[in-house]
Amino acid sequence: MKSLILLFCTIAFLHAGIFDFLDVSKAKKSYESKDYKSAIRSYKKLEGKQGAAYDLANSYYKNKQYKQALEEYQKVTDKSLEFKKLHNMGNTYAHLGKIDDAIKSYENALKIKKDKDTQYNLDLLKKQKKKQQKKKKKQQQNNKKQNNKNQNNSKQNNKNNKNNKNNQNKNNKEKKQNKDNRQNKNDQQNKDQQKSQNRDKKKSPPAPKKQNKKETKGSIKKAPPISDMEERKYKNMLDNRGINTLMLPIKSKGDDNHEENPW
Repeated sequence: MKSLILLFCTIAFLHAGIFDFLDVSKAKKSYESKDYKSAIRSYKKLEGKQGAAYDLANSYYKNKQYKQALEEYQKVTDKSLEFKKLHNMGNTYAHLGKIDDAIKSYENALKIKKDKDTQYNLDLLKKQKKKQQKKKKKQQQNNKKQNNKNQNNSKQNNKNNKNNKNNQNKNNKEKKQNKDNRQNKNDQQNKDQQKSQNRDKKKSPPAPKKQNKKETKGSIKKAPPISDMEERKYKNMLDNRGINTLMLPIKSKGDDNHEENPW
């Protein structure tokens, strides 16, 4: 019975080993032919097997799936693969733009083994970092200059606005002053003209007053009546000239109103 169980276990192990071998062979073949998607599918079937995580991580890296590659590299625990893992992790961090992490991975890899490629990558990233820092510093200086320039422009604009406002107020004040001066001048001219008219009015003689008809009639004096002696003289003068003239009798104040005196 025990030999039967042992036989079944041996068959199962051999069967599993055969399938693992076929998957590894297929995965390696896909990887070498640069069919990285197929390699990823094959290596996933070998998850948990020695070296499978490292090969799967390399397949992700070659397929430019850097985040998945980094996750798989971090699962590798085989000490014999530590240097390769750290070197490849440095490459992966570099592609993800994590320069500091990449530099740290390269430095840790060089502690295990000296390698020209790893050292070259490390020096290259350090130069790149220095260049980035220099560029960043220059950008900060430019930003500072630009900010100072903007502040100066803002101050100048405020100063110009203030000057413009003062000039506007000054112009408005001058306009108002000119308007007041014109008004005062017009008022003075009107006063002078009024004074002149008043002086002319005083110099000219007063216009004669109109008399009403009643006053005019009452103011006319009648000539005094001719005396009897004057009347006789005037009649004799007319008779001597040969003029026959009918003289109407002139009433005296003391004469009776009904008495007639023929000539």
